Amino acid sequence: MPSIVSRFMRDETGATAVEYGLIAALIALAIIAGAGALGNAINAKFTKIGNTLNSSGS
Repeated sequence: MPSIVSRFMRDETGATAVEYGLIAALIALAIIAGAGALGNAINAKFTKIGNTLNSSGS
C-alpha cells in the first residue's frame, strides 16, 4: 500500500494538462474582458453619433 501512495505522489503526468487548462482559462478571461470593454466603447460611439444625427436632422 505505501508503494502505491508514493507512486501516486510522484506521478506528474496530469500536471501539464492542468497547467495548459489554467493558461487557456486565463486567456479566455482576458479575451472576454477585452471584448466587453470594446463593445461598450463602440456602443457609446454609436450612441453619440445617433444623438448627433437626431439633433441635427430636426
